[in-house]
Amino acid sequence: MDLILEPGRAEKNYWRDLWHYRELFIILAWRDISVRYKQTVIGVAWAVIRPFLTMVVFTIVFSKIAKLTAPADVPYALLVMSAMLPWQFFATALSESSNSLIGNANLISKIYFPRLIVPAGSVITSLVDFLITLGLMGAMMLWYGFAPDLRLLALPLFTLLAFAAAFGAGLWLCALNVKYRDFRYIVPFIVQFGLYVSPVGFSSHVVPAKWQLLYSLNPMVGVIDGFRWCLLRGQTPFQLSSVSFSVLVSLVLCMSGLWYFRRLEKTFADVI
Repeated sequence: MDLILEPGRAEKNYWRDLWHYRELFIILAWRDISVRYKQTVIGVAWAVIRPFLTMVVFTIVFSKIAKLTAPADVPYALLVMSAMLPWQFFATALSESSNSLIGNANLISKIYFPRLIVPAGSVITSLVDFLITLGLMGAMMLWYGFAPDLRLLALPLFTLLAFAAAFGAGLWLCALNVKYRDFRYIVPFIVQFGLYVSPVGFSSHVVPAKWQLLYSLNPMVGVIDGFRWCLLRGQTPFQLSSVSFSVLVSLVLCMSGLWYFRRLEKTFADVI
């Protein structure tokens, strides 16, 4: 393939180049998957152990100590696990994508390719852990004898919404991380803080009505409510307004993230 250098050509063909470099998505994703748990004693089992232990702790703290109850006849462990499923994906995708450009500094500084591939590949890679955690959720539902209904068919839509939220926020953070290296210390705090302000260990209906609108600005509120509605036979509160806010905020994050990422992209190779 001939490489033609002319003013503005890279800009005009950027989105076409994303398709031409599609194999790079696969290469980077496979590399990330292969090295994530390399040289660990129990390997990929960490993808199950982390959400499971978090679920156990949250179930004990919120149901036994705080005395919160799950709606209808839903086991509290399933209430928490159905929220851990999208949250774990979001947190992993956000952490991986925010450090993706720094982690590929040698590649970025040496050859041309659309840099958008790097954070996008990190978010896609996080889907592997998501599928493993989904298997854990299925095993728990079998244990409790709690079978889903046809609402389960809507689960891919809420998975796409979680992907959009993670991708948009990840674009902002990975671009900022290149320019301001302080963000590598801020991202873990954002993830940890987000875990406690999202309805993971409790149902969103416990939030007072006067704060519901403000609370819904967290895009993961609508995502978590949607996952619970799909997986728990609609027995948990589902507010269309919170899902609508999640869609709106995720779209804003994606569009603004793309704009900021593209604005700084031409400087990445110089400052990374």
